Amino acid sequence: MTRSRLIRHGSRLLALSTAALGLVATMTMPAAAEDQPTREQLIADCGSGEGKCSFNEPKLGKAYLGDFRQVSNSLYNCSTSDATQSMGWSDTVGSTDSAGVSVTAGGNIAGLIDLSVTATYSHTWSSSHTENSSLNMTVKPGEVGWISRAQVMQTVSGTWQTHYDDPKWGHYFWFVPDTVTGPAPNGTDGRSNAVTVKTRKMTTAEKNSCSAESKKGQSFVVKH
Repeated sequence: MTRSRLIRHGSRLLALSTAALGLVATMTMPAAAEDQPTREQLIADCGSGEGKCSFNEPKLGKAYLGDFRQVSNSLYNCSTSDATQSMGWSDTVGSTDSAGVSVTAGGNIAGLIDLSVTATYSHTWSSSHTENSSLNMTVKPGEVGWISRAQVMQTVSGTWQTHYDDPKWGHYFWFVPDTVTGPAPNGTDGRSNAVTVKTRKMTTAEKNSCSAESKKGQSFVVKH
């Protein structure tokens, strides 16, 4: 832990930073290294409300299209001709912070980020987005098909300020830089959500299973 700078907050306070954790604390005297909290402990206090937290100076990153992922059941075509089926799909995309931890929709963390983004950018921020619909898909013989979807994503970076009424780990204030990645509204920065049908050849094991299903009179099989 190294001394970074002096700041003023009523009386002169000493600012300390721990580069490895990305934590900064302020109080009248430095705390011992073993008394410092982990990042997870501070974020947990923000989530539980034990720490009076705010998400300061949010900065929105450029929107981008996230990875495609399967959002429907799989359709195995066991027949000798193209198989067409209407398939329903559903997709829920959440948010994760810089440590890869889920940001729960409707919780203190999500609400504090939304409050900060709304105040800065005059529009709301959502930690979770759900869509569902159906799509006709056609699969060739000996192939398996499914529906995939990609969500427009965006990062928001800022610093958590945790304030305690009584010193905790020797300090009244702790600061934690954080970046949260979550779903953005369709059309953000010109990016659009995408839904597509994807197919591949069956494996040998799948073909053997498919042959067994064909003997039962099923020309194609839908599997979860």
